[in-house]
Amino acid sequence: MECGIITSKTVLLILSLIFWAAGAALAYVGSYVLKSYTNFGDFLEDKYTLIPAAIIIGVAVVMFVIGTLGCCATLKESKVGLGLFLLILLVIFTAEVTAFVFGFIYRGKINGNLDQSMKDVFKKYDGQNAETRAVNYLQIQLQCCGIKNYTDWTTLPWFRGHNDSVPSSCCRANITSCTGQLDQPGLLNTQGCENKLVQLLQDVISYAMLVILGFAIIKFFGMLSVCVITCRKRRNNYHPLLA
Repeated sequence: MECGIITSKTVLLILSLIFWAAGAALAYVGSYVLKSYTNFGDFLEDKYTLIPAAIIIGVAVVMFVIGTLGCCATLKESKVGLGLFLLILLVIFTAEVTAFVFGFIYRGKINGNLDQSMKDVFKKYDGQNAETRAVNYLQIQLQCCGIKNYTDWTTLPWFRGHNDSVPSSCCRANITSCTGQLDQPGLLNTQGCENKLVQLLQDVISYAMLVILGFAIIKFFGMLSVCVITCRKRRNNYHPLLA
């Protein structure tokens, strides 16, 4: 039993020490998700997909603070500190589980709301406005053209008003001879942007969910360690970590 107590204390101290690294990692993931959705925000009618990222960043900020609390509570063998640390772990664990559930739910909703919002943005393409910059960025970054495929541009005002051509952002990378004419499909990115954007956003959500799940498991073992130490302390003297 004593070995289990010492092990629990060691696990708890290690958990406290990695909170800073965990907080940094979560902050990176949350920022990455926010950046990805901000870049393609014009195509997203609903902002519900930002909920998991907001939760992740909020958790990351708190983790930097509780990392210090965990170290102090473990080293000073403070019952009050350990109790507070357990409460904080429980709150963060709940938040991470919530973010995981939201991610799982909203990952499947991306495709349903994307088609119409993309059509609205593409229709406003005029070569100069904000929608133009959004579409160009999308087509260049994902190497795509149109919504379903490059022929979608034939139904849009831009095509009819510019000599039956598609925007230069539809051209393949590093090809200077591309004029945007449909009779040169070999010079164009012919795949549509919708499927690629859906896949990208779903991959981002999946990546975030995987990270959240990993840290939630760590929190679970941390809470278990605090419970073991606290229950043992009620029966016997507290075993100093460095004794």
